[in-house]
Amino acid sequence: MKKSATTEQDTNPELTEGWTAALEMVRDDLVRRGSAERTRRAYQSDLVQFAQWAILAQLEPTDVDVRQLRRYAAFCGESEMAPSTVARKLAALRSCFRTLREHGIVDQNPAELVAAPKRPSALPRVLRPAEMTALIDRIPAGTALESRDRALIELAYGSGLRAEELVSANVESLDLDAEEIRVEGKGSKTRFVPIGEYARSAIVGYLERARPALLSDSTEQALFLSKSGRRLQSSDVRRRLRLWARAAELPGRVHPHALRHSFATHLLDGGADLRAIQELLGHEHLSSTQIYTRVESARLRSAYSSSHPRA
Repeated sequence: MKKSATTEQDTNPELTEGWTAALEMVRDDLVRRGSAERTRRAYQSDLVQFAQWAILAQLEPTDVDVRQLRRYAAFCGESEMAPSTVARKLAALRSCFRTLREHGIVDQNPAELVAAPKRPSALPRVLRPAEMTALIDRIPAGTALESRDRALIELAYGSGLRAEELVSANVESLDLDAEEIRVEGKGSKTRFVPIGEYARSAIVGYLERARPALLSDSTEQALFLSKSGRRLQSSDVRRRLRLWARAAELPGRVHPHALRHSFATHLLDGGADLRAIQELLGHEHLSSTQIYTRVESARLRSAYSSSHPRA
């Protein structure tokens, strides 16, 4: 009797030599380009899934063309994946075939001809200044972990750093006399970002009292330490921020990037130049920074509609 269901082994076949070699090339290339570890993990997972789909269709890397990639994009859409997920998978495929072309495995990058699905244009979550004050004031800084968290969140908001940039910072990254921090951003690009008065004060208190209490290995250079004395991870930043956001009774879930969005939006509200904000955030393209003008426009429209008698 014929089986009606596809077995797990059928849907997740072992990678062929060709696909294994291709994925190793991509992994090495992403490391060479300085891509973030989270990006490398996501791309590797996406490419394994595509390779398994291609193997079931009896396709090796050199057999893939734009028609098959469009079929795969349609398959992802039919699987009810979010448009942002499909777009990321296509970005992974563009990276894959770019690497294969550079190594002479394929003649062209077929993924460049596949359009990503349109994603809903959602504005980033921005905390109001009063909400930021409530969040930070809720952290008492009485214990070593509280002092660390206060310094961490003050720096995240005061300098607009990504979670990955916060946890990768070392003590030597700080120049407290110049009131700035050296940041290793995306693509291993270095920038120097000012540290505000409140963040500097919180960091000094943390360095003088809390960090020595957390330190278990005198050779550890990480600025922010876990309770076991090791470098914090991005997941630790998210977890501790959620804890303090709940304590401050802020609505919804607050992610580290909300502090970065708030930093940029409040600078724009205060009259900062968009180009200056771009440099502070470490954005390669101004278009990435321009979303904050849309946040400000949305806020002004809301104020208009709720205040003007003939709105």
